[in-house]
Amino acid sequence: MSTEGGTRAIIAALLANLGIAVSKFVAFLITRSSSMLAESIHSLADSGNQVLLLVGGKRASREATPEHPFGYGRQRYVYAFIVSIVLFSVGGLFALYEAWHKWEDPHGFDGNEGWVAIGVLVVAIGLESYSFRTAIKESNHTRGKRTWVEFVRTSKSPELPVVLLEDLAALLGLVFALVGVGLTIATDDGHWDAVGTALIGFLLVSVAAVLAVEMNSLLIGESATRDDVAAIEKALVGPGVGRVIHMKTLHLGPEELLVAAKIAVGATDSAQDVAEAIDAAEKRVRAAVPIARVIYLEPDIDRSPGATTSSSEAVVAG
Repeated sequence: MSTEGGTRAIIAALLANLGIAVSKFVAFLITRSSSMLAESIHSLADSGNQVLLLVGGKRASREATPEHPFGYGRQRYVYAFIVSIVLFSVGGLFALYEAWHKWEDPHGFDGNEGWVAIGVLVVAIGLESYSFRTAIKESNHTRGKRTWVEFVRTSKSPELPVVLLEDLAALLGLVFALVGVGLTIATDDGHWDAVGTALIGFLLVSVAAVLAVEMNSLLIGESATRDDVAAIEKALVGPGVGRVIHMKTLHLGPEELLVAAKIAVGATDSAQDVAEAIDAAEKRVRAAVPIARVIYLEPDIDRSPGATTSSSEAVVAG
């Protein structure tokens, strides 16, 4: 299940980011590099984001209550949306402010300070690559044949796309910082450090915007995937159910789907026949799509052209 893979990816990212944040901040204290400070805050924000995702997963697992009869599954989307806000404000806007401040007051490195920053960034790239590799490995279990862009846009589980984008942004940010620090060492011009910091800021703001858009869509409520919709429609039709008149689906959480459908039954079917047909249809749907946990079926007489008087006869004849 994607929850377990998401948790492993989150923990790997959390451990990596905590170690990276400490090393970057020590490097900043030594070098006073704005790129290092921006990256320190970035890693600290990422660590906080991973904690938020873990808290969201824990709160979403609570049992349904009379006040929340469909459970708390969407809390995972709420916390993932908060992550996008933190990434935008604490990470992106702070980096842009630091870039502006450094551009106004540029300075190079003294002695071996720049090489200390280079060494920390190289180690951080290694740790972040491990976290990114873990996120890719766990995502591949559920990604299927989708491209990475499609996976981020269509995934109903928020944790893996969030960690993937955060880790990708972190790796690119480290490269920007490395280039900025390297050019500052080569030219003794602190403006390059400011440029690297600005690139980090724009990157984080962009990633935060993508996450906010995707999490907003999930919060509003998304339907099942096309494959799941097709599987549910196919499973509904059977003895006693001639066809699906119309159907709507809604994700109550990443692994919980609501299905509401009007199904066609025969005009001569008894109440008992209809009840048995509905029970059988629900079993078929849950077997075909296990996350379809809440199912509401409304029977209606099949008035389509050529419909027989009994829906069970129509299925047998077909």
